[in-house]
Amino acid sequence: MHHLAIEHCGETLWLLPEKALYWPARRALLVADLHIGKAASYRALHQPVPRGTTQATLDRLDTLLQHYDCQQLIVLGDFLHARTARAPATLARVAAWRERHPGLRVVLVRGNHDRHAGDPPQELAIEVVDEPLLLPPFALQHETGAHPEHPVIAGHVHPACVLRGRGRQRLRLACFMFHAKVSLLPAFGEFTGGWTVQPEPGARLFVVGDQRVWAVPA
Repeated sequence: MHHLAIEHCGETLWLLPEKALYWPARRALLVADLHIGKAASYRALHQPVPRGTTQATLDRLDTLLQHYDCQQLIVLGDFLHARTARAPATLARVAAWRERHPGLRVVLVRGNHDRHAGDPPQELAIEVVDEPLLLPPFALQHETGAHPEHPVIAGHVHPACVLRGRGRQRLRLACFMFHAKVSLLPAFGEFTGGWTVQPEPGARLFVVGDQRVWAVPA
């Protein structure tokens, strides 16, 4: 599996093309915005949306956890999409995934969708905390507000970047954005949109494409 190693705030971080971050020193996998059950929530509103997105998201998590040496999985908010995501079939898939990783510590930093959907069922053994989760040197959050003492790694925005070619080509890709104050992870979930970010001066962008992560020239 490919990754792009970067240095940020004195730490080595691996950016993964699966739209996740691996922190080797902490043996931690960080993901944001899974939005599990989003498609089921849309179908409950009689919207024609694809099936299988929850299982696809969980399968990608399985692959990463098998490949990388992970003691903990940290979810930066929006684990479940809404209360309607708590359908029995959806929760059964999540429970089966959790059973495959009984020794893994899973921590959820509550996001705005989590406050509406409610905490995951207790039998999933997921630790749920309010932001920020301080894991020095970082403050791990869902929302993108700066922390007074620590550089932030957050989700919420579902960042995307537009690349333009000389022949007026235009390509929009999910991206990581790293800045001294607030850095952003792309949305991990299969059925999520994206927001085109306008980086501040000094920010570094890394796009996900062709099963790799690519640095965007300044």
